[in-house]
Amino acid sequence: VDTLIFDIQEVGTRVYTYVATMAYALEAAADNGLEIIVLDRPNPLNGTTLEGPVLDYPEQSSFVGLYPIPQRYGMTMGELARLFNQEFLKKKARLTVIAMDGWRREMWFDETGLPWVMPSPNMPTAETALVYPGQVLIEGTNLSEGRGTTRPFEQCGAPWIDGFELARRLNALGLEGVLFREAWFTPMFSKFAGAACGGCQVHVTDREAFRSIATVLYILRAVREAHPAEFAFHGDYFDKVMGTDAVRRALEAGTPVADILAGLEPGLAAFDALRKPYLLY
Repeated sequence: VDTLIFDIQEVGTRVYTYVATMAYALEAAADNGLEIIVLDRPNPLNGTTLEGPVLDYPEQSSFVGLYPIPQRYGMTMGELARLFNQEFLKKKARLTVIAMDGWRREMWFDETGLPWVMPSPNMPTAETALVYPGQVLIEGTNLSEGRGTTRPFEQCGAPWIDGFELARRLNALGLEGVLFREAWFTPMFSKFAGAACGGCQVHVTDREAFRSIATVLYILRAVREAHPAEFAFHGDYFDKVMGTDAVRRALEAGTPVADILAGLEPGLAAFDALRKPYLLY
């Protein structure tokens, strides 16, 4: 072997493990003196919008978030490879990125003309990818994130939740770009397999305005307030997926969601500046 080729479609979210897989491939190529070629693919969530905390490095580094990038990073895999190789790898790989023709940063996946091929079983549609940066955080709680249903990550709940009441609470917030519908579902596997759950389905009405991280923080706050005895964080895992323990601690302390989101802005601004030299489009 003299050349390693990486050609895998990701979904624009740090916690999706294909990102860490590429980083490990870069490390392996560098350690073994191989050339690595990354065939670039579109970021399904566009290449402009950033969301969520920048991962606390190295404290929260794991396979679901290896390097200090935001949850929604607004870069392609080729651009991430350039960033990782230059900024985070101790030993640099001989990296070549084959850029795409015709992709623009503002493009969503359905604007590329490409067919959506499921990158994994629980990412059935581009709409799943749209809500995934926020809804995946529900994995770090005792709520079902919709795995085991036909709408993974688009709906969430638990047997002890009144879906009508939760949707009413969330719609009353008037969040931009999203509406909530009461949902009743029975997962076939994963959390609450075989048990009827109440909850809500997230309907994105304006994807430009929709912010998945903000949305899930409001969902978690509403569930905690309505069910303080039942709801629980899986602390270590929630923090790994979030990339920091600060957000969980703020939610537990009753900090307003708007204040939590404002606290993330300096990190996003710093990352936006860091990524600029590595952008290809």
